Amino acid sequence: MDKKLLDILACPSCKSGLKYVKEEQELICVPCRLAYAVRDNIPIMLIDEARKITSEEAKQLA
Repeated sequence: MDKKLLDILACPSCKSGLKYVKEEQELICVPCRLAYAVRDNIPIMLIDEARKITSEEAKQLA
């Protein structure tokens, strides 16, 4: 994932910054507890398609 792209991307729900988890190919919004998929280096920034993360996952990323 391109560093410049990561710097400008924000959660579409709350506008917070996102954390990239390379192993999972996901962009994580800790405040919303949502994980946005990255497919073929393209972030899928649709709230309806985001995966809810557990509070444990959020704590590990915080």
